[in-house]
Amino acid sequence: MTEGAGIRTGDLPDDLTAAEAGMWQAFRNGSVYDLSSGDATVDDPHGGHPWGPGRTVRARIVCWLLLDGPPALAGRVAALKLVGVRITGTLDLAGGQVTPYVELTGCRFDEEVRLPEARFTTVRLADCSVPRLEAARVHTEGDLHLPRCRFRSGVRLTDAHIGTDLLLNQAIVHRDRGGRAIAADGMTVGQDLQAEMLEAHGEFSLRGAQIGVSLSLRGAQLVNPYARFALNAPQLTVERALYLTPAGVGSPLLSGTTPARGTRIQRFECRGGVRLDDGRFGDAVDLERASFALTDDQELSLRRVQTPELRFLGDRPQRGRVVLSGARVVNLVDRASSWPEAGRLHMGGFAYENLVPQGPFSLAQRLDWVAAATAEYAPEPYERLAAVLRAAGEDEDAREVLLAKQRRRRETLPPAGKVWGFVQDWVVAYGYRPGRAAVWMAVLWAAGTLAFAHADHPPVNAGGHPQWSPALFTLDLLLPVIDLGQAGQWQLRGGWQWLATVMILFGWVLATTVAAGATRLLRRS
Repeated sequence: MTEGAGIRTGDLPDDLTAAEAGMWQAFRNGSVYDLSSGDATVDDPHGGHPWGPGRTVRARIVCWLLLDGPPALAGRVAALKLVGVRITGTLDLAGGQVTPYVELTGCRFDEEVRLPEARFTTVRLADCSVPRLEAARVHTEGDLHLPRCRFRSGVRLTDAHIGTDLLLNQAIVHRDRGGRAIAADGMTVGQDLQAEMLEAHGEFSLRGAQIGVSLSLRGAQLVNPYARFALNAPQLTVERALYLTPAGVGSPLLSGTTPARGTRIQRFECRGGVRLDDGRFGDAVDLERASFALTDDQELSLRRVQTPELRFLGDRPQRGRVVLSGARVVNLVDRASSWPEAGRLHMGGFAYENLVPQGPFSLAQRLDWVAAATAEYAPEPYERLAAVLRAAGEDEDAREVLLAKQRRRRETLPPAGKVWGFVQDWVVAYGYRPGRAAVWMAVLWAAGTLAFAHADHPPVNAGGHPQWSPALFTLDLLLPVIDLGQAGQWQLRGGWQWLATVMILFGWVLATTVAAGATRLLRRS
C-alpha cells in the first residue's frame, strides 16, 4: 500500500513496525499510546537503560501523522499522545502546519527536534529526553509545555510566538556550541512564562522578549561560568511581575502561593551576570532571597529599568557590581543587608518615590548606602534621598542627608574651601541646624558683655555720646547690619580693640552661614 492510499482510506501502511502500527491506531482514536514497562528505573527517559524495538518508532512516521496523518475514527479527534516511546531519527517539522494536539510524556529522542517556523495548536513535551530543541519562529495558538525535560545541547526559541503559556518548570538545559542554554530573543508569550526550578547551564537569553502576564523563575538555578551573563534579558517587557524568588521543593508548583509549613525551599540562584537593562515591568521586579554569585567583572544590571516596585531583598553579592543607573521605580522595598559594599553599587540617575525598608534600616545605614554608590562625590543621590524623606514627612532626616551631602562635597574642595566648610559645619552645620547660631550668639554676647564691662572706653565725642552699655556694645559688634549706636561711639585700645575685631568677625561668620542656610531652605520650598 502506498502512503497516499493509507492517508485516503485510513488503513495501516505496509512498512510500519508493530510499535508504529499501535501509534497509528491510537492517533486515529485520539487515545494515549503508552509503551512504558511500569518499572520506574527502566522507564526513566534520562537513564541509561536501553529501550528496544518494542518501544521504538521512527521520527519520519511521527511527522507523517502530524503533517498528513489519517482521518480520525468516527466520533473521535485525532491526537498524538505518547508515553514511554523512543523516537529515532530527526523529528523535522520545520515550516509545517500541525493541526493535531501533541502530548509526549516520558519519551526519549535520539536526535534533535526541529520545529522552526512550524505552526501548532498546543504542544506538550513532559519529562522527555531531547538532544536539542530547534524552534525558532515557532507559532502556537495555545501552550508550549516543556516541564521536566532535559536538553543536552540547548533550546532555541528565537522570535517564537506562544499563544498562551510557556512552561519550562524543572527542565534541565545544557548549553549549545554558542554557549547558550536557552535562546529566546524576541520571543512573545501571550500569558505566563514559567521556568520554576529550571536548571540552565549556559546563557538564558531573553533579549527583547515580551511576556503577556508574568515571568517566574522561582527556585531556578542559572549557571554560566563560561561567559559574562547567565540571564541576558535587556529590553524585556513583562506586563506584570518578574519573580526571581524561592520555590517549594516537592510541592505543587503553583506560582504565587506560599509553600506549606515544612516544605523545603529552593532559592533562585544565579552564578553569572544578570542584565535587565531597559526592561519594563508592569507590577514588580521581585528579588526576594535571590542569590547572585558574580565575578569581579560581572554585574547585576538594572540600567534604566522601569517598574512600580523593586523588591531588592536578596543576599548581598560578595563580588561584582549592582547597577541601577537611570532606573525608575515607585516603591523601593529593600533591606540594609541586601546592598553591596562601597564601590560595588552604582545609582547615578536612579529615581525612586518611596522607601519601604524590610527590617531595621537606620538613617546612618541609608547614608552609607548612598556613599557606597558614589565613589566620587555626586549630589544627585543625596538630593533624591532627601526629597523622598521630606515627602514622607521626615524633615529632620532630610536635613541630615543634605548636611551629609555638604560634608561629602567639602572633601572635593581646595584647602581654603575646606577650612571655610569646617567653620560653617562647626558653627551652624551649613545652615541645616540654625539653632546653633542662636546658641553661639548668646555665648558670644554673654562673654563680650562680661569682658567689655572691664574695658577702658573713652568716648569719641566727649560732648555727645550715649551711656556706656557693655551688653549693647557687644551686640552692636555681633550684628553686622544693624546699627545700635554703640560701636562707633567709644575708643578701645590694645587688646580690647582686638577683641572687638574678633567679635565683628564672628558676627559676620554667623550671619553668612545663617543666610546660606536660609537660601537653601527657600530653594527647597
